Amino acid sequence: MSGLLGVAVLGAGHMGADHVRRLDRVASGARVAAVADPDADRAREAAAGIDGAAVHTDAEAALDAPGVDAVLVASPGEAHEGALLAAFARGLPVLCEKPMVPDPAGALRVMEAEARLGRRLAQIGFMRRYDAEYRKLKSLLDGGRLGRPLMLHCVHRNVSSPSHFTSAMLVTSSVSHEIDAARWLLGQELTAVTVLRPRPSAGAPEGLLDPQFVLFESERGALVDVEVFVNCGFGYEVRCEAVCEAGSARIGDPHTMVVTAAGGAREEVPQDYLVRFADAYDRQVQAWVDATRQGRVVGPGAWDGYAASVVAEAGVRSLETGARVPVTLAPRPALYEPS
Repeated sequence: MSGLLGVAVLGAGHMGADHVRRLDRVASGARVAAVADPDADRAREAAAGIDGAAVHTDAEAALDAPGVDAVLVASPGEAHEGALLAAFARGLPVLCEKPMVPDPAGALRVMEAEARLGRRLAQIGFMRRYDAEYRKLKSLLDGGRLGRPLMLHCVHRNVSSPSHFTSAMLVTSSVSHEIDAARWLLGQELTAVTVLRPRPSAGAPEGLLDPQFVLFESERGALVDVEVFVNCGFGYEVRCEAVCEAGSARIGDPHTMVVTAAGGAREEVPQDYLVRFADAYDRQVQAWVDATRQGRVVGPGAWDGYAASVVAEAGVRSLETGARVPVTLAPRPALYEPS
């Protein structure tokens, strides 16, 4: 492709509007061709000042807008299956925010639909794979210098949760990032989940089981634990420590400004995922634009989105029952076999 990649952005909420800004002002080689959101005012606000960006309230109308070459899906998770299938029907490459599809049955339908095409069109937005620290940790583990990974210790904290957040969403929305990161870092599938529920924090909304402690088992015997605490009250923190046979490595420690004044010191803590992972989102979108313009698809795909949905559903069942829940994946289509 010699010209700019025309992208239709579906969803103009917090994430979608940020992607519109990113495509318009940060990424090279792309332009915003259309923005769609059921809220027309929100779509118009996201597209304001962008020459040639069509505004729609219907997602499929945006896909059919003039100059659309690719799709970025940032709508709520329940709309993803329809958006992905509509994009596949038009042969449009897609970058889809996680979750690819919240329920495993829908995720399986999407994966099977793409497999029938015989080529990949979808990249799933697990942006931690593009974070500089996560990439360094992945390279270290793959290099083998620390020996076989034995455990991953993970922390995932948010200042507060949205009003619509449920106890299950701590697993399906928040911990879904750790699910993908663990699979990617270890190069293994996750085979079982146990979710433990400490006494809820006084800062958690009534009825929300927050925090939670999630334990994953992997196919080659590694363990992954995740402390997820979405109403910690003080900041956004994501950390991961890999413990291996010959050493350990930790990422996510603060690298920020320290202000000393009035007899004390104060260290800034990010308050939002778009702050902590701003560079990762930029790298992810740029990599997608570059690959799409070359007719390629890179990064996590539909198999990864499907696997994450299955593991998350097992986590929700463990949350509800308190039991260890095995993970059962469908056979992996040949399209998604490692090359």
